[in-house]
Amino acid sequence: MSRIIAIDYGRKRTGIAVTDPMQIIASGLTTVPTHQLMDFLLKYMAQEPVERIIVGHPKQMNNEDSENMKNIIPFINQLKKKCPDMPVELVDERFTSVLAHQAMLVGGLKKKDRQNKALVDEISATIILQSYLESKKF
Repeated sequence: MSRIIAIDYGRKRTGIAVTDPMQIIASGLTTVPTHQLMDFLLKYMAQEPVERIIVGHPKQMNNEDSENMKNIIPFINQLKKKCPDMPVELVDERFTSVLAHQAMLVGGLKKKDRQNKALVDEISATIILQSYLESKKF
């Protein structure tokens, strides 16, 4: 089998998570500056088999797209142009930052580590991926 990549897209930096080849476990991979995201993904996919890419879908409480969606759509279009055979899916990312902070707190991370926004983005991507995996179990 191949991996699934999840992306927590941000204007400045983007968190990335990936499954194991059996698609059982979601793990944080890294955080990259968003302007380097496409190059990172293309390089990663050249080294590892990837089945699909999951992108966090930022929504407001009323279920409408949030402001960041205007940045995500051009990225997805560019990704589909460079990788036309790669399935790309949007997954609701509401509350992932809150859940990431809670996970860091429960995990016993020091306050300074919890303020690391890159780590929050990576954990958020992991939460997005885990929720996608759980939704596919049924």
